[in-house]
Amino acid sequence: MGEHGPSTTPSHWREDFSLRAIGTGAALGAVLSACNIYSGLKIGWSSNMSITGALLAFALWKVARPRKRAFSMLETNLSQAACSAAAAVSSAGLVAGIPALSVLTGRVLSWPALAAWVFSVCVVGIMIAVPIRRAMIVLEPLPFPYGIAAAETIRGMYSKGAAALRQVYLLIAGGIAAGIWKLLEHLKVLKAVAFPGAIGAQPLKQLTFALDPSVLLVAVGGIMGPRAAISVFAGSIVSFGALGPAIVENGWVRTGKPDKSWFPELVEWLLWPGVTLMVVSSIASVLLSWRTVSRSFSGLFARISADADATDVPPTFLRAGFAIAIVLSICLQVLLFGIPIWAAFIGLALSLVLAVVAARVNGETGVTPIGAMGKVTQLTMGAALPGDVTANLMTANVTGGGASQCADLMNDLKTGRILGSTPCSQWLSQLAGALAGSLAGSAIYLALITNAKEQLFTEEWAAPAVTTWKAVAEIFSRGLSALPPHVGTAVAIAAAIGALLAVAEKTAPRHIAARLPSAPAFGLGFVVPANQSLSMLLGGLLAFAVVRFSKDWSERYWIVGCSGVVAGESLVGVGISIHGMLAR
Repeated sequence: MGEHGPSTTPSHWREDFSLRAIGTGAALGAVLSACNIYSGLKIGWSSNMSITGALLAFALWKVARPRKRAFSMLETNLSQAACSAAAAVSSAGLVAGIPALSVLTGRVLSWPALAAWVFSVCVVGIMIAVPIRRAMIVLEPLPFPYGIAAAETIRGMYSKGAAALRQVYLLIAGGIAAGIWKLLEHLKVLKAVAFPGAIGAQPLKQLTFALDPSVLLVAVGGIMGPRAAISVFAGSIVSFGALGPAIVENGWVRTGKPDKSWFPELVEWLLWPGVTLMVVSSIASVLLSWRTVSRSFSGLFARISADADATDVPPTFLRAGFAIAIVLSICLQVLLFGIPIWAAFIGLALSLVLAVVAARVNGETGVTPIGAMGKVTQLTMGAALPGDVTANLMTANVTGGGASQCADLMNDLKTGRILGSTPCSQWLSQLAGALAGSLAGSAIYLALITNAKEQLFTEEWAAPAVTTWKAVAEIFSRGLSALPPHVGTAVAIAAAIGALLAVAEKTAPRHIAARLPSAPAFGLGFVVPANQSLSMLLGGLLAFAVVRFSKDWSERYWIVGCSGVVAGESLVGVGISIHGMLAR
């Protein structure tokens, strides 16, 4: 077989179902879900925890030295699958739809209700991935870049154990260093340094230009890479550097305290062109990929039915799983949110279709268009139920979260295809991880965000994903009256720029497209403070320098080190927030 074909692993390795492996991965993912919730609410960023989970599971069992049986390669694969599923629950509504609902309606779900909802969203995506595996991984083997990267990492652990341990040491060292740094920041030993000077009559401090002490932001920029990081900072220059002073001078926004950053006031106006850029460019990009969309369904069901045992999941399990996923999703939409049953069915049907599209896009590019998929459902529900923000947000929540979990499992199935794991074991591992992540992630979210209206859209919690979902829901609820004064022209220009950049990226030669600004990243620069964009820029430039200095070293260690920093600061940040809540 080819390099990424099925493994020729001995048959006894194919008996890969392991409770200790799944339990290890689910526990690790439950902890790491805090990282994605923290960074998602802070800057709209989430990390794929597959490689992090694989490294940590490998290291834990290396230290434990079990007497009877060593922790195998396929067990590491199962742990990685459970970990990535658990850590990805942030995309099931915890950093977008749920907080947006709280801001707009004041509704706060209890922990059991929220955990049940998040799990139901995850199960929809997981069930969709199982039958499309044969079409996208076996018959037409799409790359699924994260799946290949995880497989190569796991193989390397068992062929080059010393190198894998160095990655683990770097991951842990980065986490410890970032955690200590965050603690020093919390104790006010490290503080933001405001830039001197002004643009017009507005001091740079009020326009959010400062040097932020957060190393998480630098690490995220390092993972993003130079193109995206430069695009985010360029968006900040245009928004906070050019538009910010103009809208203040014209009196289009209220002003804040003279000695404080005016981010909350400025973002009320700037979010509209920023959100427009992100939404238009994302949807345009998917529409321009119509061939990919058509290939998602071309011959799909014929391929599925070509072999009754193609999924390696018993047909009875598959049918029962689909029935449970559909009934659970519909019932919770109706019971928790009062969504009409017909609207819940329409939203779920859209979610099933769009999850297949998202899986295909991820398989070809490594990017899951969660936001764009969610917006399609928001636009549909906006037309079907104008004025109902709850239905608008929660049906789209199913779409976005389902797309995320579907793409995540498809990458895990790709990893398993290469290593020789059975899809049934991976499916069960994903379900266990999603359950653990839903329980832990919901508790963490409720501990972090006790009052969404007051806490979000601030420098501490910029919550760009919440901003986007809230803005779209408001437009369909209140119409154009939701827009601030004189923002219409900026929105129209942003829509044109977003569409043009999407077209240029799809049609330009690859070497030119790689140098164009990323429209979603450019739009992100409008809805996060400029000090955060600057930190991301520093990380992106560091990534560029490291690649130029040693491409081989950067490929092995750079992302691992940055992931450790993200995890370290996030976990300590979550701990500080929970301690503060308990102390009140």
